[in-house]
Amino acid sequence: MIKKLALGAVVLASSLFASGEVNVYSQRHYDSDKILLKQFEKETGIKVNVVTAKAEELVSKLTIEGANTPADVLITADIGNLYEAKTRNLLQPIESKILTDNIPSHLRDDENTWFALTKRARVFVYNPNKINPSELSDYLDLANPKFKGRVITRSSTAAYNKSLLASIIANHGEEKALEFTKGLVNNFPYNPKGADRDQIRAVAAGDADLAIVNTYYLGVMLNGEDKKDVEIAKSLKIFFPAQNTTGTHVNISGAGVTYYAKNKENAIKLIEFLSSVEAQGIFAEANHEYPVNPKAKISATVASWGTFKEDTIPLNEVGKNTKNAVKIATEGNWK
Repeated sequence: MIKKLALGAVVLASSLFASGEVNVYSQRHYDSDKILLKQFEKETGIKVNVVTAKAEELVSKLTIEGANTPADVLITADIGNLYEAKTRNLLQPIESKILTDNIPSHLRDDENTWFALTKRARVFVYNPNKINPSELSDYLDLANPKFKGRVITRSSTAAYNKSLLASIIANHGEEKALEFTKGLVNNFPYNPKGADRDQIRAVAAGDADLAIVNTYYLGVMLNGEDKKDVEIAKSLKIFFPAQNTTGTHVNISGAGVTYYAKNKENAIKLIEFLSSVEAQGIFAEANHEYPVNPKAKISATVASWGTFKEDTIPLNEVGKNTKNAVKIATEGNWK
């Protein structure tokens, strides 16, 4: 798959010709990103230097470095990390018609400090031998006692669950979010453990009937080299929650130009490049993430899951409620 993507990247068209460099702090560690950054170098003559680490470490690094930072671009997963970077004044607003044309308004900052690059839907993955999809509806319904001992997900401290709970606060208010949290925790068969792929494996093993996970983890398992994981993923089904209400919660990975960028023009060109139809297609094929550019195609695996109604609440509203989500998760005893 990666070889095919590398060959496909060669045909990416660009009218950009420049020189110099751009320094990137990135949480992403995928082969697709390496392919795209190399192609950007080839097309523009701009050398890309990358430092990879966890999002929290990169945000802290930018904070400590201040005006002395070498970083021009910050790339992270999860809206909470991007919003935190914005509130710490680590990102600067930029003007780019390419980015505003390529990326829908709810997937970019209203002040243009950050822009989504990929999307991850937070869905239910379930055992079809244990659950009839007619039983499933909204996220809030997982607090129903009928799911006692049947539902699992990772810790509330995981960024994806913090943002999910923050979206519930933004859409339904704190009282409903706390009610949901308490009911969900009461329905866990055991305290949360492991990452999203571990939840998927646990459902297949019969430890629970369904799990709350990000779609791309299932896509990666279905297309991976581990035959056991492939069979596990094939045995389960996806359900898109909240189709009759807010729509399924969608998180993102995204990028922004750092406040003290020394190579601002090159930084903007890089983010524009990553939002292009061709680059978005490579993100989609390699990682089975949803592209943010509406003109880009999703992978065949993702297409097989069907279409769904997406929650289009501005993601800044989710970011604003991240701290409240931590408070409510603690109050609701979500470990």
